[in-house]
Amino acid sequence: MQALDIHGRHAEAAFASAAFAVVPLGSFEYHGPHSPLGTDFFLAQGFASLIDQGLKPLVYPAVPYTACPGKTNDYPGTISIDPAVFHRYLSDVLEGICRSGLRKIVLLNAHDGNIGVSRTVAEEVTSRWKDASFLLINWWQLAAADAPEKLGFFQGTTGRGHGGPYEMSAVKAFRPDLVHVSEEDAELTPPPPLSPMPYVLVEGTPEGWEGYTGHIRQISLQAGDWIVGEVTANMNALIANWLGRCTP
Repeated sequence: MQALDIHGRHAEAAFASAAFAVVPLGSFEYHGPHSPLGTDFFLAQGFASLIDQGLKPLVYPAVPYTACPGKTNDYPGTISIDPAVFHRYLSDVLEGICRSGLRKIVLLNAHDGNIGVSRTVAEEVTSRWKDASFLLINWWQLAAADAPEKLGFFQGTTGRGHGGPYEMSAVKAFRPDLVHVSEEDAELTPPPPLSPMPYVLVEGTPEGWEGYTGHIRQISLQAGDWIVGEVTANMNALIANWLGRCTP
């Protein structure tokens, strides 16, 4: 069910019939000359549309404007919201959903810059609404990082990276009309990881970076279809497990 479609006279019944709310989180950000500025918006909205309707989601409009990192701020088209402003905005959105009677909320995220603020806001809101439960989903984490390479979709790369073949193949699966790699578009090789262990590295101008990174000529619809299918299956299984564990 789409929240935008609900008539006022039916609002209370619609909220009561939904098992959980979904807030897709995108961005309006440069992802390279081959990519739409709405890349993260399309991914957040697209995956939200693939949530199993049998789970009874109530899907709210995707958030298009969020905080963007310094490394994309100076590239054409990027619109970045001050992190403090976005924090307050997201907090108000989630408070409003809680007041409507929904206490289970999925934050379906397609933008790396949303991770920290989403977690912080969820922690704050649950301090006020003790019966609330937030599930934070970063779509790209719902498929094994090396799977597309092992399956032969990518050669010599996992495809991960901002505007790279993993992300843009997924966009191509949703919007094949919006991903266009031209001959003049540069192939960029990101540096090898510093460690096999998890870490966070924040840089204004990373190595192998022109507002995007990756071997973009390996973007394909076939890879995108597999990625979207794998992510969707794992996403729905995760949500079902979460709903089964939540206190009624």
